[in-house]
Amino acid sequence: MADLEILVDPNVHRAEDDAYPDDWQSETTSIGSSIYRGLMENGRRYQSLRSQEYPVPADDQQFETYEAAHLLAMIMEAGRDNPLFRAPLEDPKHVLDLGTGKGNWAIDVADMFPDATVRGVDLFPPPGTWMPPNCVLEVDDAIQPWTWKDPFDLIHMRVMTASWTDEEWDKIYKQCYDHLEPGGWIEQLEAQPPLECDDGSVSEDNILKTWGPNMIECAKKTGRELNAMHIMTDKIRKAGFVDIQEKKYKWPVGPWPKDQQLKEAGMVNFQHWMSGCEGWCMYLLTKFGDPEPWKKEEVLVYISKLRKELQNPRHHNYMKAKRVWARKPFPEELEKIKANEAAKGKEASQ
Repeated sequence: MADLEILVDPNVHRAEDDAYPDDWQSETTSIGSSIYRGLMENGRRYQSLRSQEYPVPADDQQFETYEAAHLLAMIMEAGRDNPLFRAPLEDPKHVLDLGTGKGNWAIDVADMFPDATVRGVDLFPPPGTWMPPNCVLEVDDAIQPWTWKDPFDLIHMRVMTASWTDEEWDKIYKQCYDHLEPGGWIEQLEAQPPLECDDGSVSEDNILKTWGPNMIECAKKTGRELNAMHIMTDKIRKAGFVDIQEKKYKWPVGPWPKDQQLKEAGMVNFQHWMSGCEGWCMYLLTKFGDPEPWKKEEVLVYISKLRKELQNPRHHNYMKAKRVWARKPFPEELEKIKANEAAKGKEASQ
């Protein structure tokens, strides 16, 4: 990642540019109401479809967070004709979005490809919103056996870390492989929890440095680690996919970068953090905090301190992220792969 240096805009802390007023530090508001009640805990609503608890809320504030994440991903791909995915598909017919959240990605893909049928699936129904006629949002548990009859051209996932155990990830990728057309694509975009800083503007004793380790250690205790960005390439390869490609990113937090595109991404990511950090922290810290589970009030104080530090424009924080896309091989490719594996096995046994 060393080659992805982000240059700092030296003027942002002076707030001299009317295009970037100091209210970029304000929090966003709720985006709408949800359909089902779910489970309420510590003032946040969680999904109730799956028997295993999921550490991220499913409420208005979290849907707002999903919307910000979608806009952030779009801005980071703004130079492309298709900022929604990198898989080389020009005319997909059947598309699946796992963990669709509010459904922004699925809706946008359906708009871009009106001849495609796009399905968005999640454990909790998104808030009522207008949808194109070729988009269907469904409530389902993707870890269960899939019942869709038509094979997909593209299966998409985004920010799914902590969704499944290591073994469940293998099952998800196998189901993706089995339900794709030969030559179909899987694509996944994930971010890594720790906040990074390349220029020393955030000291090692700053509270922002504690967030990543806290979240990672708590998630380990749940059995669903925050490591999707690190494991997805190998697991996609293990599932049988070929032509695997990657793109790495740095997602700035705040409008501190000099580059205009990264500056806009940083403003959106700041709002992403303002709306999201409570939901990211509350469940994990109140259930698995160290040395013992935290009280709700302790978590709220911690979040308040995180937000205060994030509002410091001299702190040049960013998150690492990575996109992976890969193809299901055609039948003739499978024959060659099996022949090569057989030959290697024969050589190894001699």
